[in-house]
Amino acid sequence: MAKAKKMKQISFEMPDKAGLLSEITRVIAEGKINLTAICAYAMENKAYFMLNADSAAKAKKAIAGLGVKATEDDVVGVELLNKPGELHKVAKKIGDAGINIHYMYATAGAGKSSACILKTSDDKKVISLVNK
Repeated sequence: MAKAKKMKQISFEMPDKAGLLSEITRVIAEGKINLTAICAYAMENKAYFMLNADSAAKAKKAIAGLGVKATEDDVVGVELLNKPGELHKVAKKIGDAGINIHYMYATAGAGKSSACILKTSDDKKVISLVNK
């Protein structure tokens, strides 16, 4: 059964260059901050990052040390069973309720659960629907 909760996401952009992920993860590690999810991609010479950490405030402060202005946004964190069809069940509940998913990123390892981060048109309702 899926479980959803409100989470904080740190978002920022930087000029794209080789070694950038290493630079960012270095300041996060030096701050003893645990990343719980990360999405990073580059487009048109800019690198975009969205990350979740055990302390959003500490992560934001660490990133600021690189001269980066980060924003803090509410997102939905969903823990799912790591088996076929679980993401579909969540996506169907959200779609059937008429809620738009603006973006998502997720991961699944070899364990029994997987994690998904969502930004939707109604995060509060999504948390309620998923936790039913």
